[in-house]
Amino acid sequence: MQSVRDIAEEIVAREGGFVNDPDDPGGATNFGVTIHTLRRLGLDLDGDGRVDVADVRRMTRARAVSLFIEHYYHRPGIDRLPEALRASVFDMQVNAGANAVRILQSLLREMGQAVAVDGVIGPRTVAAAEAAARAAPDHIADAYGIARRSYYFRLAEARPALRKFARARSGAKGGWIRRAEAFIAPRYHLSDGDFEERVAQW
Repeated sequence: MQSVRDIAEEIVAREGGFVNDPDDPGGATNFGVTIHTLRRLGLDLDGDGRVDVADVRRMTRARAVSLFIEHYYHRPGIDRLPEALRASVFDMQVNAGANAVRILQSLLREMGQAVAVDGVIGPRTVAAAEAAARAAPDHIADAYGIARRSYYFRLAEARPALRKFARARSGAKGGWIRRAEAFIAPRYHLSDGDFEERVAQW
C-alpha cells in the first residue's frame, strides 16, 4: 500500500515544473500548484504583499507535496474513501478540483447509489463509495479511471483550445488521457486505433 506522501510525490512528478500556458484554465503553474491555489490560500511566497507569477515560480517540490496532502487530500476528505479509489481521486483533485468528486458521485449514481453530485465528500458519498467498492472490488478503480478519461474527452470536445492536453501534436494520446490511464488496468486502455477514431473529428 502506497503512503499518501508517495502518491503526492508521484503527482508532483507527473505535473512537472513551471508552465504558464495561456490555454490552461489553471494559469501559471509550478509542480501542479496553480496561481489560483496560491491566491486562494494567501501564499505570498516572496513576501512582496501580492500573490503573482513570481510566487508560483518560488514554489518548491517539497512545498507542493505538503500542500497537496493537506489541501487536496485531507481537507476534501479523500482519506475517507475506500483505499482503491484514493490515489486516482487525489490525483484528479489536484488536476480538476471538486470535479474529481463530482465524477465519482456521478459514477456512484450510475451504479445505483443515491448520492448528490455536489463535489463534497460527506457521509453519504463515503457510504456509497464503500458499498460500490464492496460490490465491485476489482473494478471500482478502473471504473473511476474510465470516468476520468471520459471527462477529459468531454472537456476537450467542448473547448477546442484544450484539445492539445488530450491529444499530442503527434496525434498520440495527450497528457490528460495518459494521466487517466495511469490508474486504469492496461486491458481497459484505448488502443492507438481506438484513440485515433475517438478524436478523428477534432
